[in-house]
Amino acid sequence: MYSVEVVADDLTGAMDTAQGFAARGYATTVLVAPGADATTVAPDEDTAVLSINTDSRYEEEHQAVDSVSETIARLPAHTIYKKVDSTLRGNFVAEVDAALTASEADLALVAPAFPPTGRTTEDDIHYVNGTPVAETEYGDDDKGPMSSSLTELFASLERPVESVSLRTVDAGRERVASVIADAVGRHERAPVLVCNAREDSHLAAVGESGAAFDTLYVGSGGLAEQLPVSGTDAGEPSPPQISPGAALGVVGSVSATTLTQLDHVSDEAIVEFDGDSLLRGDDTDGVTRAVQRLRNDRQIVLTAATDDGAVERTIAAGRELGLAPTEVCERVATGLAERATEVLRTETPSGLLLTGGDIAVAVIRALDATAVTLTGEEVEAGIPIGTFADGSTAGMPLITKAGGFGSEETIVNCLSTLTRTDA
Repeated sequence: MYSVEVVADDLTGAMDTAQGFAARGYATTVLVAPGADATTVAPDEDTAVLSINTDSRYEEEHQAVDSVSETIARLPAHTIYKKVDSTLRGNFVAEVDAALTASEADLALVAPAFPPTGRTTEDDIHYVNGTPVAETEYGDDDKGPMSSSLTELFASLERPVESVSLRTVDAGRERVASVIADAVGRHERAPVLVCNAREDSHLAAVGESGAAFDTLYVGSGGLAEQLPVSGTDAGEPSPPQISPGAALGVVGSVSATTLTQLDHVSDEAIVEFDGDSLLRGDDTDGVTRAVQRLRNDRQIVLTAATDDGAVERTIAAGRELGLAPTEVCERVATGLAERATEVLRTETPSGLLLTGGDIAVAVIRALDATAVTLTGEEVEAGIPIGTFADGSTAGMPLITKAGGFGSEETIVNCLSTLTRTDA
């Protein structure tokens, strides 16, 4: 039985949340794809924290519920952590409800705040860099939040939903624990307690207070960093071993944050594939250029878009082919993954950077990998460094980055972290 099981709805979330445990020295493995056999890559005696990607963010709600329920039933753990998107995208409420039912916990403590990345919750309103989340680009997502109010989002559940105020969490864990005990005692059915948090200390109070109860923790990478872990000893983070050579980046996210980060990458280091060509399955000229740069120990980034115009042209091209927006995203991710795999068949980079959950899964699957071991090191908050546990690139360093995470220089910093040209 694992000490902690993280159940995430996409890969980058599974990685950045698991980092909250790996950074403290707990042996942590991430399962890339739903249904992967944990015993082949994460022996019980070695792995304390198992993070699982159910890949359910854009599934139909009933499919997402089944994925979460089956995962929790299949892989028991002392503590279940339901990872949710820090911008509340996906089947947010339904997956939390499913996890609470499947885990049979006394309550769900919900705290999606991740202060170092600009995600905070005040007066039950969830913010991204000071703007209510539903009013940001994430609110326009096909699975974006309809409201910025957490209590409003959970109001559809047939179970008690209460708020833990910022004043309460600021008073510390004993005060929060008292509120939890009161709520659990008053309700016959396991309640959902929505926790406000503006600072890491607030998340620490939430995490520590839940330890006295059979708690389902619900949050992003922020709460994971504060969660107590019982039944296992922590070791020391293990820095990745970078081989001589240059890094390969594959960027599938088209968030405003990622596009800004690409602006800081040297033009000569970017291969931009035409979106229309990716949809049709042609245009592989960029592969040759990428291979040549790696052969010369020069960094390279593969992408399908460097600005909003490219995104709009690809969507329009997909419309002409009769493709829905989700199908466009899937084809582009598959096309980029195929081209990255072609590069990797010829040259071995010193490390791999994958930005965007869909592209990360597509590339890792193309490499016949099923799991990643986290080193405990990170480039920035929410951007962990791992190594492939299996597959054709076993042992290669890997960095994954959610599209909306990071500073303007993050992609440059990730590539630099993975590049070693001093040998």
